[in-house]
Amino acid sequence: MRNNKIAVIGDKDSILAFKAVGADVFHVRNYFDAAETLKKLARSYAVIFITEEIAENVSEIIARYKTRPYPAVIPIPGAQGSNGFGMNGISRNVEKAIGTDILNGN
Repeated sequence: MRNNKIAVIGDKDSILAFKAVGADVFHVRNYFDAAETLKKLARSYAVIFITEEIAENVSEIIARYKTRPYPAVIPIPGAQGSNGFGMNGISRNVEKAIGTDILNGN
């Protein structure tokens, strides 16, 4: 059964602050942990934030959820800053929707 809770997946330094605002946080150490955690959380969370570095490593799993209404899997910058993965995904979606990338001017 899906609830309206929010989960955050990432490295410890990047996700700890989300605990203070009521999100459930899940620290992962490697690709295998991230993949298994994402699959497990997708069954019961409506929104899953995932740090860009980890999202890039599990992008094929995230792609499975893009056509489904739930969960919304949203890449966020980690403690080291943004690597551009999240913004590139937004740009691709905007270009797909309107035929041109208005965000990057390409």
